[in-house]
Amino acid sequence: MTDQFFMKLAIDEAWKYQGLTYPNPAVGAVVVGAHQEILSINAHQEAGKPHAEVLALRDAYVTLTKDTKILSLESSHEIHEYLHVNGKNCFVNCTIYTTLEPCMHIGKTPSCASLLQKLSLHRVVVGSLDSNTVASGATRLLNNIQSGVCQQECDALLAPFNAWQHKNFIFFKWAQRLDGTVDGGTISSIESRRAVHRLRNRCDLLVIGGNTVRTDRPTLDSRLTGGKAPDVLIYSTQERFDMTIPLFSVPDRTVLIASDFEILSEYNHIMIEGGPSMLQAVHHMVDYYLNFTAPSSGGTIPFANTAITFEYLHVEPSGSDVKIWLRKKDE
Repeated sequence: MTDQFFMKLAIDEAWKYQGLTYPNPAVGAVVVGAHQEILSINAHQEAGKPHAEVLALRDAYVTLTKDTKILSLESSHEIHEYLHVNGKNCFVNCTIYTTLEPCMHIGKTPSCASLLQKLSLHRVVVGSLDSNTVASGATRLLNNIQSGVCQQECDALLAPFNAWQHKNFIFFKWAQRLDGTVDGGTISSIESRRAVHRLRNRCDLLVIGGNTVRTDRPTLDSRLTGGKAPDVLIYSTQERFDMTIPLFSVPDRTVLIASDFEILSEYNHIMIEGGPSMLQAVHHMVDYYLNFTAPSSGGTIPFANTAITFEYLHVEPSGSDVKIWLRKKDE
C-alpha cells in the first residue's frame, strides 16, 4: 500500500466534515503502524475541538495500548498532555498521514507539530502546506516530514478555508432524484436533511429565492440537529411576503429581502439553496456545489437549465442518497 492510498483515506474522512469546521479547515488524518496496519482514521470535526492529528493519535494510542482512559478526555490540552506523558514510546515506528501541514501555533488548541515532535513518529506525511503564516512552519520543525502527497486533492479540500482568509466562500446546495427532477415534495432521506441542517448551523447566511419562499413556506433552521438558524437573504424583486411564513418568526436571525447580492460581501460562509432559476442567477459567483441525489424518480421539473460542466470532488453515501461535492470544471 502506498502513501497515496493512506492519504486518500484521510481525505475521505475530512470531506465528511466539509463546511462544518468553519472557520477552521476540514482536515483528515490516518495513523499507520510499522507493518502498514491502519491504527486509526479521524478528522477535525468542529472549530475549537481537537485537530485531526490529535484525534487520530488518540485512537491509535488506544489501539496500541488498550488504555481507554484517554477517551474520557475532551479538550485538546488534556489529550496532548496525556499522550506526551503516556505515549512517548508508542509511535516510534508509526507514520501519520494528514491532509494539511500540522499547525505550529498555540491558540484554542495546542501545537500539533510540537506533539508530533515529542512523540517521535517515524514519518509525517502531509498533503497541503498551510498558507496561514501564523499556523505554518511544521516542515521546519520536523525533520521526518514529507509534503505534497495527493496535493491536488488536499488543496481542493482546503479551498473553503483559503477563501475565508480573503473573501467569502459560497456553495450552492440542491436535492434531486435520479431522473434529475426537483419538484413534488420531499426528496432527500432524513440523513441528508440532517446533513443540510448541520451545514445551516455553521453558515452565516442562507440565500433562497422568493418564489421558493412563497411556494414552500419554509423555516430554514437547523431544528433536526438542534443548531442555530442562519440569517436569510430572500432574492426577489418583490419585497412583500406573507409574514406568517415560518422563516420570518425564527428568533435571533435577520431576514433580508433584495433584488441583488451586494449583501453577500458582509458574510463569510454562505449556502445558497434553490432550483434552476436560482442556479441561473448565482452560478457565476459559486465556489462549490453540493448535491444530494435520491434513488427515486417521479417529478416533472428538471434541475438543469444552465450549461455547467462539473468536476467531482467527493462522493459518499448519505442515508439512502448520494452526497456529492462538485466544482465547475475549468475550460
